[in-house]
Amino acid sequence: MNNSPIGVYDSGFGGLSVWREIHRRLPEESLLYLGDGKNCPYGGRSREEITAFAREAVERLVSEGVKMVVVGCNTATTAAVDALRAEWPDIPIVGLEPAVKPACLSSKTRRIAVLATAHSLQSDMFLNTARRYAADVEVLKVEGRGFVELVEASEEDSPKAEKLVKEVIEPLLDKGIDRIVLGCTHYPFLVPQIERVIAGRDIEIVDSGEAVARRVEWLLERYELFAERGHKPDFRFITFASEEYRQRLEHKAFAEL
Repeated sequence: MNNSPIGVYDSGFGGLSVWREIHRRLPEESLLYLGDGKNCPYGGRSREEITAFAREAVERLVSEGVKMVVVGCNTATTAAVDALRAEWPDIPIVGLEPAVKPACLSSKTRRIAVLATAHSLQSDMFLNTARRYAADVEVLKVEGRGFVELVEASEEDSPKAEKLVKEVIEPLLDKGIDRIVLGCTHYPFLVPQIERVIAGRDIEIVDSGEAVARRVEWLLERYELFAERGHKPDFRFITFASEEYRQRLEHKAFAEL
C-alpha cells in the first residue's frame, strides 16, 4: 500500500481529460497534476525541446514524492517517454498514444481519421502503431490546428471554436470514415463541438483516456501501490506558468467531474 500521489503531466490543460478518467476509476488515489503552461503548445517544437520540457516536469513530480507518473500528453509521449523511463527506471511511467488499435479493430468501413498534433502524426510511435494495426484500414491523418490554443484559452464553447472545429471536421464527413480518434488530450474538451458537426452520422469518437486509467490501475496492482482502503485523497495542481494559470487548472479539473 502506498498513499503517495500519482503524478499526471501535460503541456497544459489537456491532461486534465486523463486526470478526470483516473479520478473516476480510482477515487481514493491522490493526484498531483503538473500543467506546464509556460511552454504550451508543444506541437510545433523539436523533439529535443519537448524532451527537455518533459524531463523538467517529471523531475519536479518526482521531487514531490509521486509513486507513478502519467505523461498525459500525446506529443510528450511520442518525443520523450523512452528517455524518461531510462532516467527514472524505478518509477512506473505511463505514456499515451492515439487509440488507433481499437479504432481499426472496430471500424466497419475500414477507414478512420486520427486528429493529432503534427509532431504526433509524424512520430515513429504513431507510424509503427498504424503499420501494425491498420494494414487493411485507411488512416486519414488530420492536424487539429488551433485546437490546443482554444482549450488553453478556455474558448472551447465559443463561436471561434465552432468555426474552427467545423473547418477541420466537415471535410472528413464524405470520406467514408466511421471513427475519429482523438490523438491529443486537449481534444476531448472539444467533443461537444465535434459531435455537433458529425450529428446524424454513424461516426464514433475514440479517446484513450479510459484505457490509460485502466493501465494505471493495472500497474498499481502489479507493484502493490494502491492507496489504503478508505484513504482520503489529496488533489494538488502545479505549473511552470503563473498562479492564475494554476488556479485555472484546478477550476477546470473539478468543473469536468
